[in-house]
Amino acid sequence: MNFAAELSRHVSRVETGLNLHLPAADTRPARLHAAMRYAVEGGGKRLRPVLTLAAAELFGVTDDAALPAAVAIECLHTYSLVHDDLPCMDDDDLRRGRATTHRAFDEATALLAGDALLTHAFALLATAYTDRPALAHALIAELAEAAGSRRLIGGQMEDLQAEQKSDATADELEFIHLNKTAAMIEAALVMGGLIGGANEDALGSLRLAGRDLGLTFQIVDDILDATADTATLGKTAGKDAKAGKTTYVKLHGLAAAREFAAAHTHRAVAALESLPGDTAFLVALTRELVARGK
Repeated sequence: MNFAAELSRHVSRVETGLNLHLPAADTRPARLHAAMRYAVEGGGKRLRPVLTLAAAELFGVTDDAALPAAVAIECLHTYSLVHDDLPCMDDDDLRRGRATTHRAFDEATALLAGDALLTHAFALLATAYTDRPALAHALIAELAEAAGSRRLIGGQMEDLQAEQKSDATADELEFIHLNKTAAMIEAALVMGGLIGGANEDALGSLRLAGRDLGLTFQIVDDILDATADTATLGKTAGKDAKAGKTTYVKLHGLAAAREFAAAHTHRAVAALESLPGDTAFLVALTRELVARGK
């Protein structure tokens, strides 16, 4: 398995899917749809949709059946980034190496573009899988749970609250990372499994893998924010420390953060290797993520 080639193949499919399943930039009102396209087409790792495609392939999906779900999860993820960057939240000027959506357009347009991407994600799942209503229901339920007030949005709320206190605990930090980051990565894998018809045991393994992979991803992000420069990150480096954010590096130190990332990677790999089929790509991707923070 050539990991780089496989990753490129999946990312290329995601880019094709985004172009296919998003409204054209000149759709009325053009400013709104141009902002949606700007936010989504800014590049990035495409980790979540790649995980959806790879998990579906693991269970024998060789056509484009998983592509709408992959696009839906990327639309939802991008909405969360657009809103996260707003002045009332993290107030950032850079995302994926270029101006954030509210800087490229304006704050109100960015807010509405994020709203539209969120809505579009669920509309896409409802329409793309209309001939498989049970699957459509399962996918919508999975994504809604991951993105709701007790997970993604709840994690974001506690993250904002943690900035205002100097004594945030390890339990609070884990809640933030499990929900603000890991929930969507978990959903990405599970949605791929659902499309592939995975049984409950396999879905459970995908869920465990996503949980630990998500924690690894966020811990490595914390490490990179403390050690990398803005050009490397594609977003403002050192912003977490400046904002007083509770991170693994702040709470545990750099060396311990790296140990936590390695431990969660080990657990994610073990969960993936318990699955049937060729898990080489998913395992390699998991290990690649932790290598970013070394």
